[in-house]
Amino acid sequence: MILIEQGKLEGWICGTTVTTIYYLIKKALSAADADRHIKSLLKLFFVAPINHSVLTSAVDVSFRDYEDGVLHQSALAAGLDGIITRNIKDFQHSQLPIYTPDELLSALQTDE
Repeated sequence: MILIEQGKLEGWICGTTVTTIYYLIKKALSAADADRHIKSLLKLFFVAPINHSVLTSAVDVSFRDYEDGVLHQSALAAGLDGIITRNIKDFQHSQLPIYTPDELLSALQTDE
């Protein structure tokens, strides 16, 4: 996230990720805390949209988990370069490069 804050990397998240984060913060803390954190998050990240086409195409891709399919199709629709996840195995059928956070940092350091 530091690279995003420094403007060295453009960060994107899926629209469903925003709602999930809001729900978890509200459940653990409060609605006011969730509001505050979501506002901060949305200042840092662009949001890959979820629309009818993304939701429909996510049904047809070979992902075991529909939510992962939605994340993937949303990233494709937004024209992103890859997906960062801790669960690479969930994205075996990805059309985009998949990185763990450490792999992405290593790749970025190699490119410098």
